Amino acid sequence: MDWDKLRIFHAVADAGSLTHAGEVLHLSQSAVSRQIRALEDSLNTTLFRRHARGLLLTEQGELLFEATRTMTKRLDATAARIRDSEDDVFGELRVTTSTGFGTLWLAPRLPRLFDRYPKLKIDLMLEERLLDLAMREADVAIRMKEPSQADLIRRRLMQTQIRFYATRSYLEKAGTPTSLEDLSEHRLVTQSPHSPQVRAGSEFVQPLVSNQPSLLTVNNYFGILQAVIHGVGIGSLPDYVTADFPDLINVLPEICSAPIPVYLAFVEELRHSKRVCAFRDFVLEELSLFKRQLSGDED
Repeated sequence: MDWDKLRIFHAVADAGSLTHAGEVLHLSQSAVSRQIRALEDSLNTTLFRRHARGLLLTEQGELLFEATRTMTKRLDATAARIRDSEDDVFGELRVTTSTGFGTLWLAPRLPRLFDRYPKLKIDLMLEERLLDLAMREADVAIRMKEPSQADLIRRRLMQTQIRFYATRSYLEKAGTPTSLEDLSEHRLVTQSPHSPQVRAGSEFVQPLVSNQPSLLTVNNYFGILQAVIHGVGIGSLPDYVTADFPDLINVLPEICSAPIPVYLAFVEELRHSKRVCAFRDFVLEELSLFKRQLSGDED
C-alpha cells in the first residue's frame, strides 16, 4: 500500500473530517478526498461512512486505523531515538503527572533542569487522567500508583501520605485539635469527593466530610494548599509539600492516609532516549535532595 495514502487516511481518521485533515496536512479537501477514494479502490472496501458529526470509520476502517496508529507510534519512537543520537539533550519531552505533584513538587524544581539543558523543551501535562504512554500521548509519566501496563519501564521514586496541615497563625487563632473529633470544630479543606483522586486520599478524608459543619472542597491539591496558607482552615495535603512550605504545621501527626507509591514510567522504545534519561536522572537527583531536606541532613 502507498504510504502517502495511508498517512492521509490516518489523518482523516484521527480528525474525523476531510477538511480538518487537509488543514493538518496542508492539502485541499478535494485532494484528501481523492486519496481516500483511491485507497478504498485499491482495497476494494469502504473505510468511512458519513455522519452528522463527521466521518466515522467502518469496521474495515477501524482495522486499518489500528495498523496505521501502531506504525505512527513506532515511527515517532524511531524519530525520537534518531534525534537523541546527538550528544546534546534537546527537543521536546512530554511529561504527564497529577496536578498536585506537578504544581507543588515538580514545577518549582524545573529551573535546575533547564539550567543544565537549556535546549530542552518540556510539555508538562497536568491532569488526573492517565495518559496512554504506549500510544505516545506522553513520553514520561509520574504516577501516584504502579503502572499496570506490562510493556512500561517503571521506577519507584518514593511514597507519600496525606496528612492534615494548617498555618501557625490559623492555629493560634482557632486552636490546635488534639483528636479527630476536634476537627469538627474547625473548617476542613479537602479534595472534592467528585474529583479524580487516589483511593488512599479519598478513604482518608471522606469519613470526616459527611459530618463536618464547615467545609471547603477543591478539585486539586494546589487549590487546597492556597486555601490553607491563607488561613481558610485545616487542609488534607500530601506530605511532599512540607519541604517547600516549612511554615505549615502537621496537625495530628499520628493520623495519615495509607502510603501512596509514586512511580516514574516510560515505554521500552525510549529506554535510550537522552531526553528521557536526562529527565529521569534529574528527578532522582531532586528526590535525593528532597529526602535530605526532610531528614534535616541538607548541607
